[in-house]
Amino acid sequence: MNLKFEKMKKFTILLALVCIMCFGFVQAQNTEGKLNDKGRLTLAVWIPDQIENFPAAARNTLENKLSQVLTDQGISSDPYSSRFIVSANVVMLTKSITPTSPPMQAYTLNITFYIGDGYEGKSFASYSITSKGVGENETKAYMNALKSIKTNDPGFKTLIEKGKTKIIEYFNTKCDFIIKEAKVLEGQNQFDEAIWKLTSVPDACADCWNKCMDAVQPIFQQKIDWECQSKLAEAKNIWSAGQNYGAADAAARILSTIDPESSCYKEIKPLTDRIAKRVLEVDNREWKFVVDKEIGLERDRIKAIRDIGVAYGNGQTKTIIYKSLW
Repeated sequence: MNLKFEKMKKFTILLALVCIMCFGFVQAQNTEGKLNDKGRLTLAVWIPDQIENFPAAARNTLENKLSQVLTDQGISSDPYSSRFIVSANVVMLTKSITPTSPPMQAYTLNITFYIGDGYEGKSFASYSITSKGVGENETKAYMNALKSIKTNDPGFKTLIEKGKTKIIEYFNTKCDFIIKEAKVLEGQNQFDEAIWKLTSVPDACADCWNKCMDAVQPIFQQKIDWECQSKLAEAKNIWSAGQNYGAADAAARILSTIDPESSCYKEIKPLTDRIAKRVLEVDNREWKFVVDKEIGLERDRIKAIRDIGVAYGNGQTKTIIYKSLW
């Protein structure tokens, strides 16, 4: 009886140890997943034009330094579509002339680095350093001060980690508000801005990103339905005004851009049949409407939605957020 009890006791202890190990493994996976989420965030280097008395030649030096910082920290940079930026502001602290022959200009600069939202002007993290540079003229003094920045400075790692964490926290907290804003824009027929607002949420914010992807589908459908009605009316007007082969081709160019998934797409065939019949009667020529089979394919739907958001975002200027970012 005691032997049986001892065996059961050992089995229970072993089972508990296995459970603890499994739980630890799952916890490690969850932690890794969160780290990977942050790793998916991309940052774009952006230097504003409004830095006071900043030589144009020094901009490239500062941009290269920031790009190197991102590279050293293993961060991807997407200058064409990234909403989130790493930027800097430069302030001169001291300026003097060295007692040398020839005399040189010596500058002490305060450089503050920021991670922020490039479109809404929100700063998520900042880090400041002091750097000195000496040169024959102002530009060289600035450039030498910037070149002395150590891209492996541990402060940059802290800056980026803090910034990325704050970005994820911000969007996960504001998610419902972002979706509500997008729906208001949809109601105002500002579909591209609404789509951008939802698609610019980083996929690193997994929960919010999933909600936004669900919310963006009906807005995209509303957009193509609205465009369908507009394009159909424009094509009808062109055809009615001309009623010849040239007018038929002009109308067809507009009709061919209508998404087949739009609500009024079914009206195209009856219209083009009438156009073809009339062209044959008037010009004694056959005319046929050719459907663009590449438009509206399901495999391209997500890409089409994303491209709308990227195009809208790229059309916005980052310079307007300079003052609000710092």
